[in-house]
Amino acid sequence: MKEIEVFCKNNQQRKTYLPGTTLLEVASDQQIKLDFQILGAYVNNELKELSYEIYTPVTVDFIDISNPDGMRIYQRTLTFLLQKALKDLFPEYTLLVQHSVSKGLYCEISNGGEELTMTQINKLEQYMHKMVAEDIPLVKKKIPTEDAIKLFETNGFYEKVLLLKTRPRFYTSVYFLNDYADHYYGPLLPSTGFLKTFGLFSYYKGLLLMFPRADEPDKLENIVIQNKMFEIFQEHKEWNRILGAHSAGRINDAIRQNKFGELIKVNEALHEKKYAAIADMISQHKDVKIILIAGPSSSGKTTTAKRIAIQLKVAGLNPVIISLDNYFVDRDFNPKDEKGEYDFESIYALDLKLLNEQLNKLLEGKTVLIPKFSFHTGKRYYDNENLTAGEKDILIIEGIHALNPKLTEHIDNKRKFKIYASALTSIALDNNNRIPTTDNRLIRRIVRDAQTRSWSALDTIRRWQSVRRGENRNIFPYQENADVMFNSSLIYELSVLRIFVEPLLLKIPPTELEYAEALRLLKFISYFTHADIKDMEQIPPTSVLREFIGFSSFSY
Repeated sequence: MKEIEVFCKNNQQRKTYLPGTTLLEVASDQQIKLDFQILGAYVNNELKELSYEIYTPVTVDFIDISNPDGMRIYQRTLTFLLQKALKDLFPEYTLLVQHSVSKGLYCEISNGGEELTMTQINKLEQYMHKMVAEDIPLVKKKIPTEDAIKLFETNGFYEKVLLLKTRPRFYTSVYFLNDYADHYYGPLLPSTGFLKTFGLFSYYKGLLLMFPRADEPDKLENIVIQNKMFEIFQEHKEWNRILGAHSAGRINDAIRQNKFGELIKVNEALHEKKYAAIADMISQHKDVKIILIAGPSSSGKTTTAKRIAIQLKVAGLNPVIISLDNYFVDRDFNPKDEKGEYDFESIYALDLKLLNEQLNKLLEGKTVLIPKFSFHTGKRYYDNENLTAGEKDILIIEGIHALNPKLTEHIDNKRKFKIYASALTSIALDNNNRIPTTDNRLIRRIVRDAQTRSWSALDTIRRWQSVRRGENRNIFPYQENADVMFNSSLIYELSVLRIFVEPLLLKIPPTELEYAEALRLLKFISYFTHADIKDMEQIPPTSVLREFIGFSSFSY
């Protein structure tokens, strides 16, 4: 039998193997050593599980938990382990994987309203550790979709059944852990023995599944209290109940039954109601004269600022938007990062002293000369734009540092109202395949960058990890400082965004490292039936989604 050549990028070695050799066997044979345990690999820039068998010449790049794909593999497999443990110990209970919060994954486990006790949760965790010690194999099988549907119907996985029925395919990949079966939209680990680090903690009406740190996988992430973030997810859970669409299958079914237009209308009405409620909160605080709005990339914070401004006008106030871009320091004084490059995302790239001085003068009713900044010359200049804040005027400042106390540290707190906006995806593919908020935002950004900056999907994906690092440093640590949070995600948006993002992702060639991410996003978005043009016409011109797909009545 002719052997197959494998080039391993990790050690720059070429070696031949018999057809059917697994990636795990290749890693063992070549004694590949990464910083941490190997969890998966890119095969010709496609993400594969370690049980993947090689039949053609390939280039392989092994990854560990420090890689985002490695972390996702670990988290998916751990969720599968939790599902199996619950089925074995407490079969009368059901698990619903909800969302990421407090550096963990919130899961609701109930039995007709009855929740697991702390004793039961501890027993569940101990049983999971027992299965890890047994190193039970996880077996992947590709079976006819009609057989998968029957299997999941028998197990009571009705959301999964609806998803498969509304996403027609001849075959479906199903993972088995002993006699327990499930479907995931990404690779899993070869066995339970890889899952050395995890924790279960009682949280609200369920539990928090805690994962290892990406930089120290023998340690758990520290729980970060995010009560406000959790509350906004719970609010959207109620919105999902009103809309009757908490999973991809139900949204697909709404399209199939010609009810997608109604879904758009009700969802947009809920957004409008929330914008109005926030404006009413602000108008009732008579001392408030400055609104600070922050949020991560593609969170829709610009549209949020504009729509709240409209509602403030309805309340009899006159919103005045102040751009933080005007307050950049001259380029020569801009701080630099560890690589010696200008750090434009640093809060000290802004002239905090001038900003606070001018804001205080405006609060006193004085007139200030607003600075301007030339990104071409890297210098500040003035063009005689004066600003005076009258009795009914209210200042709106939107930017990544808006909730950082240092930005307005010399402004009396009672004069400020702080808003955090983000696209906190509240729907799921099914009961145990959640949709990461980050993926929703990345898809939004790919579409918007193509529309407004002529950037390719490759450009956007290539920059995304840098964007994420900036968010972790400058935005997320301050989100709980907000007086109110606004979730800009729309239940129907992924069915619309699919039309725009698919052709952009398909342009990324397989020779690029970002090809793996493009394939992952393409598979993820494929679970949503794309909306019809006639339905898209019902998206209002003021919708936050218009910020990304175009034809907004706002100027950006």
